[in-house]
Amino acid sequence: MTQVTVSSKYQVVIPLEIRKRLNVRKGQKMLVVVRNNIIELVPDRDISELRGFLKGMPAGNIREEEDRF
Repeated sequence: MTQVTVSSKYQVVIPLEIRKRLNVRKGQKMLVVVRNNIIELVPDRDISELRGFLKGMPAGNIREEEDRF
């Protein structure tokens, strides 16, 4: 786990190791999600970047039977 500091302008810097691992680019938009008092930054990716990200995932039994109605 990596710790960051909130600046006087309420900004944080995403550490280099995380930027590299997630391929975060300068100027990229992030979605801010708050769940159970936890702030999550989610990279807002272009739909074309998502092509093939589910490759190899089994297609059967994705939903429970009761969720289909």
